[in-house]
Amino acid sequence: MKITFLGTGTSMGVPVIACPCEVCQSKDKRDKRLRTSVLIESNETTFLVDTTPDFREQMLKYDVRKLSAILFTHAHRDHVAGLDDVRAFNFIVGQDVNAYGSEITNKNIKLMFPYIFAEHKYPGIPEVNLHEIAKAPFTVADHTIIPIEVMHYKLPVQGFRIGDFTYITDANYISEEEKEKAKNSKVLVLNALRKEKHISHFTLQEAIDLSKELNAEKTYFIHLSHQMGKHEDVSKELPEKIHLAYDGLVIEI
Repeated sequence: MKITFLGTGTSMGVPVIACPCEVCQSKDKRDKRLRTSVLIESNETTFLVDTTPDFREQMLKYDVRKLSAILFTHAHRDHVAGLDDVRAFNFIVGQDVNAYGSEITNKNIKLMFPYIFAEHKYPGIPEVNLHEIAKAPFTVADHTIIPIEVMHYKLPVQGFRIGDFTYITDANYISEEEKEKAKNSKVLVLNALRKEKHISHFTLQEAIDLSKELNAEKTYFIHLSHQMGKHEDVSKELPEKIHLAYDGLVIEI
């Protein structure tokens, strides 16, 4: 299974023209972060976690030619706003794209994109089959996917475990029951917004502590704001086997 990090950043601290902060001014390509999304590829399928506002740019940048399915973590705009551009894949592969989200996620996506799910559709709109998931495992092609419910302040968000790969974004709390699903992963991906306390995201130290508790072989942090600082500087502070992810990073499991 091949994992490509399409984006590792957040809307909190998106680069702007002439921004004086050290991350915006950095020459290190690892500090140039699009909104958080990951592409998962195997012999039989290619699927995506979240369609960010940068979805189109990410698909072009990484030359993605196939999209079998989309997994949605939640319906905040920085994770779903690019859904309209799925229509390009309808044209390329000649079929609908299957997407999977929780009841509340799907409800909010339908409110944001009513024309996609209208009974009488305008020609040329994205063709998306939206499937509801809960806590039970489900199957996408050759993968069994285990949902992991985490809390983003008061909003339930879906993480996912696929074999030895676990992906959790936008969380600041995970119950003991749900932690069990993530334990002993070969690769754990976890959100770490910044070093200072935040109401709805893990801090850097909280993410480090959780990684150790879950006994991951390797951990990569995502959903990094500019308040985290530069990749090179923060990496020096991390324990062994814990890393900051960066846009374009590819790992094999």
